[in-house]
Amino acid sequence: MSETYDYDLFVIGGGSGGVRAARMSAISGAKVAIAEEYRYGGTCVIRGCVPKKLFVYASHVSGDIEDAAGFGWNVEGLTFDWPTLVANKDKEIKRLEGLYAQNLEKAGVETLHERAELVDAHTIRLAGSGRTLTARYILVATGGRPFVPEIPGAEHIITSNEAFHLETLPKRIVIVGAGYIALEFACIFNGLGADVHVIYRGPQVLRGFDDDLRDGLAEAMRARGIDISLRTDVTEITSTDGAYNASLSSGDTVEADLVMYATGRVPNTQGLGLENADVKMGSTGEVIVDEFNRSSVENIYAVGDVTHDVQLTPVAIREGAAFAETVFNGTPTKVDYSCIPTAVFTDPEIGTVGLTEADARKAFKQIDIYKSRFRPLKHTLSGRDEKMMVKLIVDGESDRIVGCHILGADSAEIVQAAAIALHMGATKADFDATMALHPSAGEELVTMREKWVPAAAE
Repeated sequence: MSETYDYDLFVIGGGSGGVRAARMSAISGAKVAIAEEYRYGGTCVIRGCVPKKLFVYASHVSGDIEDAAGFGWNVEGLTFDWPTLVANKDKEIKRLEGLYAQNLEKAGVETLHERAELVDAHTIRLAGSGRTLTARYILVATGGRPFVPEIPGAEHIITSNEAFHLETLPKRIVIVGAGYIALEFACIFNGLGADVHVIYRGPQVLRGFDDDLRDGLAEAMRARGIDISLRTDVTEITSTDGAYNASLSSGDTVEADLVMYATGRVPNTQGLGLENADVKMGSTGEVIVDEFNRSSVENIYAVGDVTHDVQLTPVAIREGAAFAETVFNGTPTKVDYSCIPTAVFTDPEIGTVGLTEADARKAFKQIDIYKSRFRPLKHTLSGRDEKMMVKLIVDGESDRIVGCHILGADSAEIVQAAAIALHMGATKADFDATMALHPSAGEELVTMREKWVPAAAE
């Protein structure tokens, strides 16, 4: 296929999206090379969702121990060792990294372990060796990196990248931000025994999520001992006697052993040489792409977080697959972003798919809300005073369910299944006609019959 170029496809970035595109393109017969300057697997596998979920599992054990007495267990004397957790996590991540590389090689992809930069629209220079290569198509899949604001004392800040490799577990940690990364780490550190203080400049945590989820999670986190300060921001960080003082715009000061920022991520496009190929980028450095993930340059595409669109691993993977279908299989494929399930692995966790109540009220003339808030069966014996919430949002005219939001244990698992039904256009009548599975939290999805009425309208 490649007549005048060294490769049919050159992929820059060995994360989930880039690897999927490279493998599928090679399987289709293309000559493919991929370059990764750090470790194959990208953010998700190396320093994102996979190690994060392993830490989440570890943090849940403390809650299970607290709950155990109600079920007749005596678990006194148990201890936790942070270095053991980190070492076991590293071992698993190394295994997964190896699998990524093996799968690329099995597909016939040439793997390069160095930084790649564009010289022009068809030419790539490898920064380490200085080699120059050419490709008919170039795919940029370099992901994103944590954003840290420029404030006095910023040199003392860690991000989620460093949090996975701490030598010791902090006794006190300040976490700035209230998105899913900030809150997941807040619950992780809290569950492992640290004192956690979340600082956020907005009025409530998890901006963009359904308000009932936001309020319910904030209440549950506070009940577990996590301090949450809203409508304030850090203005300066100073270091004294081995600790850090975070000065707040409210006038307060919070002392901690670590200050972590999780205030968003920005596209990883610096120094890639995209300007050499006249690739148009947005205000945050994102590659601007069309509905087929093609950039402003005809032969250059981009997938995943580098486009700053929906920053989720499954989306990057789907975009990588769509790219391969479009370019090398002759099947133009667009990614459907309309019904993406999302999880927030806090404690309790969140599973959500579809529209929030606020967005649904803007999109439809009439919506019906079905909502149930209850104490999970487990906590009738554990004694924990924690509620679970299940909420359905329905288009009042078509009866189609347009939003499903769950707060509580295993909500991500439940919502993944619910997402299939929403994607297929299921109605409230379809849910009502489905037999309940008892006893389970998921049965609430098919047993709610009474529409919820806001207090002001009662």
